[in-house]
Amino acid sequence: MKLPSRWITHFEKSGSLKSPRYAESIAYFKQFEKYTPYAKMVTIGISPQGRSIECIIISKNSDFTPEKVKKSGKAVVLIQNGIHAGEIEGKDACMILLREMLITKEKFHLLDNLVIIIIPVLNVDGHERISPFNRPNQNGPLEMGWRTTSWNLNLNRDYMKVDTPEIRAFMQLFNSWLPDFFIDNHTTNGADYQYHITYTLEKFSNIDKSLSKWGIQKLLPAVLKNVESKGFITGLYIQLKKDGMIESGMIDTPSDPRLSTGYTALQNRHGLLVETHSLKPFNNRVQSTLEMNTAVLEYLNTHFKHLKKLNQNADRLSRKLRILPVNFELSGSSKPLNFKGFNAIHKNSSITGNDVVYYSDTPKEFTIPLFDDVKTVTTIRLPKAYIIPKEFTEIIRRLELHGVRINRFPKEKKLVVSELSFISSTFSSKPYENHQCVKVKCKSNKKKVTFPKGTCIIHLNQRMNRVIVNLLEPEAPDSFVSWGFFNAFFERKEYAEAYVMEPFAQKMLSSNDQLRNEFAVLMEDQTFRNDPHARLEFFYQKSPFFDQKEKKYPIYRMV
Repeated sequence: MKLPSRWITHFEKSGSLKSPRYAESIAYFKQFEKYTPYAKMVTIGISPQGRSIECIIISKNSDFTPEKVKKSGKAVVLIQNGIHAGEIEGKDACMILLREMLITKEKFHLLDNLVIIIIPVLNVDGHERISPFNRPNQNGPLEMGWRTTSWNLNLNRDYMKVDTPEIRAFMQLFNSWLPDFFIDNHTTNGADYQYHITYTLEKFSNIDKSLSKWGIQKLLPAVLKNVESKGFITGLYIQLKKDGMIESGMIDTPSDPRLSTGYTALQNRHGLLVETHSLKPFNNRVQSTLEMNTAVLEYLNTHFKHLKKLNQNADRLSRKLRILPVNFELSGSSKPLNFKGFNAIHKNSSITGNDVVYYSDTPKEFTIPLFDDVKTVTTIRLPKAYIIPKEFTEIIRRLELHGVRINRFPKEKKLVVSELSFISSTFSSKPYENHQCVKVKCKSNKKKVTFPKGTCIIHLNQRMNRVIVNLLEPEAPDSFVSWGFFNAFFERKEYAEAYVMEPFAQKMLSSNDQLRNEFAVLMEDQTFRNDPHARLEFFYQKSPFFDQKEKKYPIYRMV
């Protein structure tokens, strides 16, 4: 059929060289709502610069609410584009995808068992910070958006701390619909290679075991075969062990919860990271993204019942979790991986003073090590509940954004709880995503505490247990503590002058045999003995003047 001009995308009209501005992009998606009964546009949030953040819901039976879709038994797929707004081919691919579903109808069957939600652009302010010079490593479009938001924050680091209006909008959408599968479309850069499109799907113990097995053994092989049959070369997302050195090998580790696919894993849902390569022509990147997204939808449309069953089982098991790994590292062992690269040329540079690597267009296949043997560093034994004093309103609000169920004590309550003390802390030397991050080690001790009416309690009998633990356990890499929300509790707020503390210490020493023995043992250490501040600090910390909340985590564990 000959398409009316309104259905020809800006990308196609430009000879595959351009991507439309935000207003024109949303106008294109709104046409589906106007001309078909199968689409509904919904505003999910407002950006810092005042732009609406839109999504489009696609349903064969006009089921445009979570309640209706739940009754239908269909699977929900959420596709996210433009979280890094310079990496925009997902938006243009989704325009064509929806046209082929709803207008030309060759892909209409994908709606038999699926409801599809598409975010055309999440980082809408970054999308409009447009320039031909925003991504020097990228081969088109002629102009592109910016990686970060108007607050200069990277949205794909915000899924746990939820600082930004954009991710808060995402959370509201995600937790109201609770999609069965998530796709996040990106463009990567770095070393050049033959692969047109790369991917990551969680397979480690940061996601439910049955979901992991299904994704790696069933979904991916079928999807990749489909995409390869269309002429596109696929490969595992390229993360080099040493930057710029392919021969050093690749790594494959669990995605951090701050990242989109790491976060959805904690929500007991698979998230597929799709990464085209910035050096490939824009047309190739749009088409390969279209084929990857289509192949996923084809598989899910056929196997939707099995996916929904796996998700429901993962939710059920999460409610019963007793232990949970939160920190991982590579073991150091590797296995061989056939890598489809290009011949590299090393040229000495008078600018840099050393060799610069350039890539030819001559294909070369060689074997490199793949480091994907992951071991657990920190495992958390889950408490029955976490207890949060009501004054921590910002922490409570952010937990609610994640969809965590929170109750409050209806009256004063005395409980024996576990209190965590920070025994070591290492603060970042510079800000990261507007936070001063900290790595901590903790020890716990039991304590009887009286909690006033209104104190918050989070019971760990929720499908959200993985999210809760990763936010509230201080040693987890994306916890509120790790992001610096509790840095004030590492600070000393009151002090004792030496002329006050020294005579008091003398009285403590003369009246307490155990204290005197402890001090005597410490005095055998030359470093301690030669440090007047440390000697007085010993007594201050054991005196009634010392702040009992210093270096204590103010959220308690009910064991």
